[in-house]
Amino acid sequence: MAVLGQQVPAQSSGNTTPGGAPIGGAVLSPGIVPQPREELFTVLVVDDHPLLREAIAGQMRSMGAGTVHEAASVTEARARAHAAGPCDLAILDLTLPDGSGLDLVSELRSLGWNRLVVLASSDDPYAVRSAFQAGAQAYLLKSASPSVVTDGVKRVLDGGVYADPTVAPLLATGSRVPGTDNTPRELSAREVEVLQLVADGQSNKEIGEALNLSALTVKSHLSRIGRKLGTGDRAQMVALAMRAGVIR
Repeated sequence: MAVLGQQVPAQSSGNTTPGGAPIGGAVLSPGIVPQPREELFTVLVVDDHPLLREAIAGQMRSMGAGTVHEAASVTEARARAHAAGPCDLAILDLTLPDGSGLDLVSELRSLGWNRLVVLASSDDPYAVRSAFQAGAQAYLLKSASPSVVTDGVKRVLDGGVYADPTVAPLLATGSRVPGTDNTPRELSAREVEVLQLVADGQSNKEIGEALNLSALTVKSHLSRIGRKLGTGDRAQMVALAMRAGVIR
């Protein structure tokens, strides 16, 4: 029983420190409500392997992602993209069961997605260059360590560009192709596109229709490529570019 005039100490439901603070927690002043963790960014993760997709999603949450959308295909990714609108970041594979990841990169880019990270298994020079040409800001390998993935994502979120250390040397040569005299010649992005379609067996007319160019412009591009590589033979141009890894 309390003695009249004495202050009765408040009871604690748990252990306290000598200063009165509960062990393992902070003392909150009356009327102060704990605030939820600030959402640093939103992200869409696209991969058809559930284990990898969930691992990446978990890593993004540990980095501060508040909302993580997941998709296992191009179709699902499109649905998520249209429903949620542009997220701060998208991480996607290039090989998906119902379509091309490269096409998805271009599509998301056109919808206002400005930070796109490709996470792929291929270190093929053509795949790496194509990803950046499609609009990706980073290219990471699935074999990368968590720290490399973290570095790449942070760089992209900060507005930069990142290439996995393993594939970075592949970009150093740009789109240079050794000509018939073995002297490297730089091809423009458009010239690479034209040459790839030549490799695919398309005629000048078909190339023009695919790239929205006139047949005369296509012929002009091929003439310029021929001068750079030292050959007017289409098959030899393609062979030189393939050996350099500029086209597939």
